Amino acid sequence: MLKVAIAEDDFRIAQVQERFLQEIENVKVVGKALNAKEAIEMLEQEPIDLLILDIYMPDEMGTDLLPRIRERFPKVDVIVVTAATERDILERCLRNGVVNYLIKPVKMESFIEAIEGYQKKRSLLQARDEVDQSFVNSYFGYDKQQSPVEKVLPSGIDGITLKQVKAILKGLTEGITIEEMGKKMGVSRTTARRYLEYLVSVQECHVQYDYGIVGRPERKYHLT
Repeated sequence: MLKVAIAEDDFRIAQVQERFLQEIENVKVVGKALNAKEAIEMLEQEPIDLLILDIYMPDEMGTDLLPRIRERFPKVDVIVVTAATERDILERCLRNGVVNYLIKPVKMESFIEAIEGYQKKRSLLQARDEVDQSFVNSYFGYDKQQSPVEKVLPSGIDGITLKQVKAILKGLTEGITIEEMGKKMGVSRTTARRYLEYLVSVQECHVQYDYGIVGRPERKYHLT
C-alpha cells in the first residue's frame, strides 16, 4: 500500500487531489496539510511514502521546504503540483530530488498517470537487490532495446504496461471490462480504459456489448 500525503494550501484543490488518489489501486491518503508547518508535523507523525507538495505555501515556499524534507525524511519521495512555471523553481525542485513536477491545472488523467508511473518505478526498484545497466536504462526511460513500435507510442502509453494488457487479453476467451482490467493490472479504471481504447484505435482490439444484464450493456474488450 502506497501511503500518500498532500501539502496544499487550497483545501478545495487538496480535496480534488484526494479524490484522484482514491481512483488508484493500492493508494491510501494518510493526511493533508494546509501549510509548510503542518506538512513537517505530518511527516513527523505519519509513515509517508509520497508527498504531493505545492510550491506557494502561506508560511514558506515549497522550494525552501524541500531541503528540510530531504535532510530529515530522506525516504519520502516528493511530487510537486504547482502553478509555478519559472525555470529556476523547477531547477531547485530537481536538485532536491523531486520525482515529478506537474503544472496546475492538472487533469485527472495526467495526475493519475504520474502517480501510477511512480508506483511502477517504486515496485521495480523494491523488487531488486542489485541492478544492471539494462535495468537502469529501463528505469529512466531510455532503453535502447525498445522496438520501433514502442518508441512511437503516444503519450500516456507505456510499452511494458501495454505488453501486460495484451498478455491479460490473450488469456481470456470472453473478453474483459474496463473495471476488470483495472483490477488485474492494479491500476485505475481511467488508466485501464486508456490502454484498452488505444488498442482499439490501432485495431488490435475490438469491443463487443454484453446485453446479458438488465440495464446498461457492458463494453467488453477482445483481442482482434
